[in-house]
Amino acid sequence: MTAPLARWGELDRAARHAAYDNAAAVVDSSAYMARLRARSAELRRRGLPGQCDVAYAPGARTLWHLYPAGHADAPCLIFIHGGYWQMNAPEGFACLVEGVRAHGWSVAMVGHTLAPEASLTRIAAEIDMALTWLDTHGPAHGFSGARLLAGWSAGGTLTGLCLAHRAVTAGLAISGVYELGPLRDTRFNTALQLTDQEVATLSPLRLPPCGKPMAIAYGSRELPTFCHDSITLHHLRARQHCPGPLVPLAGADHFTVLDSLAHADGELVRVARMMLDQASA
Repeated sequence: MTAPLARWGELDRAARHAAYDNAAAVVDSSAYMARLRARSAELRRRGLPGQCDVAYAPGARTLWHLYPAGHADAPCLIFIHGGYWQMNAPEGFACLVEGVRAHGWSVAMVGHTLAPEASLTRIAAEIDMALTWLDTHGPAHGFSGARLLAGWSAGGTLTGLCLAHRAVTAGLAISGVYELGPLRDTRFNTALQLTDQEVATLSPLRLPPCGKPMAIAYGSRELPTFCHDSITLHHLRARQHCPGPLVPLAGADHFTVLDSLAHADGELVRVARMMLDQASA
């Protein structure tokens, strides 16, 4: 596959931004996200047994949204939301818990401070802090089982960065950005203000891969940059004999890729279960 960034130097700033602008690339993305938030708000309004929100650090957004299963040693899906680290919140994705909960899993959704209030360095540190909190305090809230760290879009990037944490058994990175350098040539960087150090140390494609199992998923109708990053990260991990499949979801775009996590028979639910089985084998 030819890298979509090969002609990057020939593109103007608008074209560079468009290469990463998923909302503009998917015509009905705003409506999709509105439906997702509405379904999530209804689920949280009804409530699930044991549902609670718990702070892992001082701050308005440094919260866990916990949805325990009926038994403490159930497998756990940890989910990190997307939004270029400057948009969205975990409560807007609550309806995604229904896919794995149908198989007896717990779900823990993590929030973080958003840019520009927080740099990406701080955001990554908050996720690390949150995972440490869950490792220490999770059993008291009914979370003692194996944990699959999953993230979508910007959360997929953080999944790649945090896979090595002791709280994580395996990973599922969905539609992430794994090379940060080009983002500095887009309007997304207005809030992020990425530094050379952050590009070097927070781009999963620039780091030695963690040997834990991790599936890398993306939609076949994603922007070429996202397809390329996913394929390239999988190749990097495969060259180092790191386990985990590449999962292209036929017909899915950057947003509808989440549908297969929201339903009990979804492909990403199947992959999530497979990853924990592989990790425990």
